[in-house]
Amino acid sequence: MDLPTLWFLLIAVLWTGYLVLEGFDFGVGMLLPVLARRREERDQMVRAFGPVWDGNEVWLLVAGGAMFAAFPNWYASMFSAMYLPLLLLLVCLIVRVLAIEYRRKVDDPRWTDRWDRVLTISSLGAPLMAAVGLANVVHGIPLDAGHDFTGSLLDLLNPYALLGGVAVIALFLLHGATFLGLRTDGELRPRARTLALALWPVATVLVAAFGLWTLLGASDVARGISLAGTVGVLLAVIGLAGTGLALRAEREGIAFAGTALTIAAAVIVLFAQLWPNVLPSTGDPAGTLSVAETASSPYTLKVMTWVAVLVTPVVLLYQGWTYWVFRHRVSAEGFPPSVGGDAPAAGPATGD
Repeated sequence: MDLPTLWFLLIAVLWTGYLVLEGFDFGVGMLLPVLARRREERDQMVRAFGPVWDGNEVWLLVAGGAMFAAFPNWYASMFSAMYLPLLLLLVCLIVRVLAIEYRRKVDDPRWTDRWDRVLTISSLGAPLMAAVGLANVVHGIPLDAGHDFTGSLLDLLNPYALLGGVAVIALFLLHGATFLGLRTDGELRPRARTLALALWPVATVLVAAFGLWTLLGASDVARGISLAGTVGVLLAVIGLAGTGLALRAEREGIAFAGTALTIAAAVIVLFAQLWPNVLPSTGDPAGTLSVAETASSPYTLKVMTWVAVLVTPVVLLYQGWTYWVFRHRVSAEGFPPSVGGDAPAAGPATGD
């Protein structure tokens, strides 16, 4: 395997890690006004992902950095063409951080409620922008022979990209609900499982429609149905079927693994159908960017590979250790009262 191909696959892995890990805390954020019936339960939901959300975002930073270093022309054309959606993604991520950190900084229930609404909106906006952007990368955008964007914002809001955005939101809602079923205790746990059962058929239909559209030809530049794309669709079917069966059997761990597998399978389908291109052109065919022609020099890729080999195991071990330390269930009664709230006195957190 040559280095450009290797780094194309590594970027797919990085996006998989980001969407699987950040997907559940996006889902939890969107579910705040749906599942929580009191402020203490909103605290419980936020604290369920509180120790790991910032580590999850590192995957996005590394994915973006790897694209910039390994395929600079891909990075430049994509970011210039999708400037507005990516700017909105960045704004949502920044505002979301503020909401998580500031929601309990003032002794006023209204302050907390407002920041919780901000958290919900930003948790919806960020994955929507990311999904629309990735879908447009696979679908293709109007580029001229110089790889300059010749379209408008409306070209990015095509039916395929919009379906991808809606499918990802539905899948992340399901992912977040299964995560809460796995990580929370008390009244919230059965409520999350019930909601996940209601979300499951909706997410299944939307993900299946988006996956089949991707496999059968999201872009005119695509090389047809790929073996890896077909495998990805089959894995998504297995993941969704396993999630539905596990939810009915009240096996939250298996249900969460099923939604994680489905997200990973969706990324496999997208990148498999994109290969050997990195950005198809729906305008001038000469504007299509391929893996081979956009890759950095062999020396740059070789240095990046050695850095990845040395650093990646350390990062994975550290993040795995973090998840292990904070693996226990959280309860609304196991934390100090909300600022300005009326929660009972703090008690020991329950484990599982």
